[in-house]
Amino acid sequence: MAITAADVNKLRQQTGAGMMDCKKALEESNGDFEKAIDFLRKKGAKVAANRADRDAKEGVVLAKVKGNQGVLVSVNCETDFVAKNADFIAFADSIATIALEKNPANIDAFKALPYDNNITVGDKFMEQVGKIGEKIDIGFYNSVTAEKVVAYNHPGNRLAVVVGFNAAIDDEAAKNVAMQTAAMAPVAVDKADVDTSVLERELEIAREATRAEGKPEDMVEKIAQGKLNKFYKESTLLNQEYIKDNKMTIRQYLQSLNKDLTVTGFKRFSLS
Repeated sequence: MAITAADVNKLRQQTGAGMMDCKKALEESNGDFEKAIDFLRKKGAKVAANRADRDAKEGVVLAKVKGNQGVLVSVNCETDFVAKNADFIAFADSIATIALEKNPANIDAFKALPYDNNITVGDKFMEQVGKIGEKIDIGFYNSVTAEKVVAYNHPGNRLAVVVGFNAAIDDEAAKNVAMQTAAMAPVAVDKADVDTSVLERELEIAREATRAEGKPEDMVEKIAQGKLNKFYKESTLLNQEYIKDNKMTIRQYLQSLNKDLTVTGFKRFSLS
């Protein structure tokens, strides 16, 4: 397929890689952006790590907690102008409150909930579309249930986090872990929680990058496993260096407070 300048620019915006590298990656991948990103990584190009939210546009991301339940909701719109409007922010807050009170199973169930006595959440969104003149929708919704749950909303309403713990933890320490999650964007709580497809992808990329460096084939797997260990340290919350004290990991930080204390789960969402 023909690769356009717009395609190349889109890939550059997603990855930060050079123009010619992006063009080559798209040509080799027949225009498939996911395959093009993998192609760049396999060739050793520096690629932006956080790509999961790249299709999100504008909106408001909010985290709320009540008791042992926390929710994370993104209410999306088309423009920054609308996202910063006080009425839109208040609307997003009302949507997040409904999620916290009703704990729907998924977005479809969420939209079927009553917004008030006369209209459902889904119909309320349609009403807002007519009122504002932009596409308005729920871009993300998830929840965390745990013995202790903390929410962190980053200033600007574009990034929020909910973190669950297995035992009581003071508010300041809980916030420290939530802020770590916001800043360092882990993909899982611990090594065992990383999806197998993610592991296979990381190993394959590591193998190809190692081969591209000219390493002998009998060393490729060993080096790839070493790179996977680095991935665990950088991308799993409990194994990350604690940003306030890099002499310890998050696991060690929590154990310094309570030897049995750990994170049971988290949700993080950011608008790109």
